[in-house]
Amino acid sequence: MPQDTFIDYYELLQISPNAELETIHRVYRMLAARYHPDNPESGDAERFMLLNEAFSVLSDPQRRADYDILYHSRRLEPLSVFHLREFAMGIDGEANRRMGVLCLLYSRRRSSPEACGMSVLEFENLMSLPREHLSFTLWYLREKGLIRQAEGSDFVITAEGVDWVEQHLPRNKILYHLLKAAESGKAHSASPEDLLSRSEASGSEGDQPS
Repeated sequence: MPQDTFIDYYELLQISPNAELETIHRVYRMLAARYHPDNPESGDAERFMLLNEAFSVLSDPQRRADYDILYHSRRLEPLSVFHLREFAMGIDGEANRRMGVLCLLYSRRRSSPEACGMSVLEFENLMSLPREHLSFTLWYLREKGLIRQAEGSDFVITAEGVDWVEQHLPRNKILYHLLKAAESGKAHSASPEDLLSRSEASGSEGDQPS
């Protein structure tokens, strides 16, 4: 699988990387029925094709083992969207960085509810920011009650944080399109240029928790 076409099958199915085979079968059946091209209400040929691809790999023990090696090597690679000027250091990018942290935690909570925490190291890797530059962002979000620290000092999103993301995300078009890409397992292969062009076509503005 070429690196630039990497698909996160677990993110696509919104299941944990530790999901058992029975869970994979059950989730696949439900999603395949929803996105089957013959479904007049919610059919999506491209999503259906990706679901079949994911199921074919994850339901085969050897293919899944091979895929997991690639998955674990790719999941902590920096998301190139965070290199955009909208996330620049200093106060100009602070609102977007806060939303970026919330979006990462929101996505993790949805796909892995039993292991939904993220460490500072993960934020560093995914956002290409040193922890010293993330400390203010994480402090602020924690003080506002939008995130909290769980056991092991990992950060998790709170119910208030989920509500905030769902209320304000449509106004931050870059991160909105990033989460939409994640729904198809393409967050790591979505180019920043594509996300930026989509956001500019629909209008983009940073939004800050208040």
